[in-house]
Amino acid sequence: MQPKQIVKIVEQALKDGYLTPAMEAEVGRICDSNEELSVEEYMALDRLMGALLTGEVVAVPRKQFVNIMEELVLDYAIRRIAELETNGLSLNLSDIAAYALNRLPPLYATTQEGARYQEERAHKELHHLIAQRVEEAIALNQQRPRLEDRIALTPQKQADLVTQISELLKAYAPTMEP
Repeated sequence: MQPKQIVKIVEQALKDGYLTPAMEAEVGRICDSNEELSVEEYMALDRLMGALLTGEVVAVPRKQFVNIMEELVLDYAIRRIAELETNGLSLNLSDIAAYALNRLPPLYATTQEGARYQEERAHKELHHLIAQRVEEAIALNQQRPRLEDRIALTPQKQADLVTQISELLKAYAPTMEP
């Protein structure tokens, strides 16, 4: 474990007034590790919890927007993979989508109206480019060897940070002052 990483994150959150999803994820990862936290780290977590409860620090919501391009690429890639897999090919949807998305413009929206606009725009202006990038990704995916030791990303299912910190403090530091 990186020494005093939690303390640094808490200090940054207190300085900025915000706890970003990346900061939250890193604190969660450290707390979930089997490493013992120091008293200084517990105190920092306690300070962060207090700051979150009082509003001194605001937890930035994970996502208040959507990238319409992700949905369009996934839709096209799923249809193409289904067609190709009937011929006995085995393709990795995640690899194909990531490759294509890295080569396409993002189409972010924060409202339903914005999402509809971006989708219409993509169908009018970008459908050929989407198809081209997905086809490139499929071709590359077929050429590359399968690496069995790769670890795929998985969504983390954690309690919200305040609850997690509170439970850790109760479990590991029952003798510390509240």
